[in-house]
Amino acid sequence: MNMRNIKTSWIVIGVIFLLGIFAVSKYNSLVAKEEKVEQAWSQVENVYQRRLDLIPNLVNTVKGYAAHEKETLEGVIEARSKATSVTIDPTNLDENALQQFEAAQQGLTKALSKLMVVVERYPELKANQNFLELQSQLEGTENRIAVERKRFNEAVQEYNTYLRKFPNNLIASMFGFEKKAYFKAQEEAQTAPKVEF
Repeated sequence: MNMRNIKTSWIVIGVIFLLGIFAVSKYNSLVAKEEKVEQAWSQVENVYQRRLDLIPNLVNTVKGYAAHEKETLEGVIEARSKATSVTIDPTNLDENALQQFEAAQQGLTKALSKLMVVVERYPELKANQNFLELQSQLEGTENRIAVERKRFNEAVQEYNTYLRKFPNNLIASMFGFEKKAYFKAQEEAQTAPKVEF
């Protein structure tokens, strides 16, 4: 083997080595960004779970004052049950799964709104310290839901942008990384429901 062939072989090996390091770097960045999306999703689930955990106490408190509002209370319990039955695997955050999750959560939000309308008829309930505390916690949780959804969408945006850029898209397609779905506002969200406590 002459000196020229040896030199060419080393250059080819060097280029392959550099391309390998480049591919590993891009792959690791995709993994890190995907993990960030999954961590953000976990926080979304946590705040929704907090809301679900508050509802039985809220229903029981209202039940003590408004026992004959059985239909409304059962509606809240049923909506809570539906919301707990829809779960998402964080590795499969596609549009369809998020829509099903959001639809179940929207059903619960509507049921809670109806419950709060019922509460207006019971001034002694509105003055109950336990109810006021639950109401405050529920309001805080709704705010946290909005914050965590925003953070989730930011993580998804960062991941999706990185995924679509060249040459990251080549590495992503080689290793099966796919675009993640965003939380989107429901059509009825254009006009916010009036919920008064």
